Amino acid sequence: MSQEKIVNLDQKIKATPKTSISPINELALKTTKEIVIKFIEMGRCSPATFEEVFTQVFSVVKKTIDED
Repeated sequence: MSQEKIVNLDQKIKATPKTSISPINELALKTTKEIVIKFIEMGRCSPATFEEVFTQVFSVVKKTIDED
């Protein structure tokens, strides 16, 4: 199930017109996706916690990008 959410997210990113998402947000989403995939592979994230983990990781990634 978590893989389905990741695939859906990837499809949403690809389907979103490039003018409606900033390059910074696109980078943050892609980075977050890769991190969460690793968490799933390591067993640190489950389908039940996917949304919460994704939101937390995205927040940290976005904050880190914005600090530079």
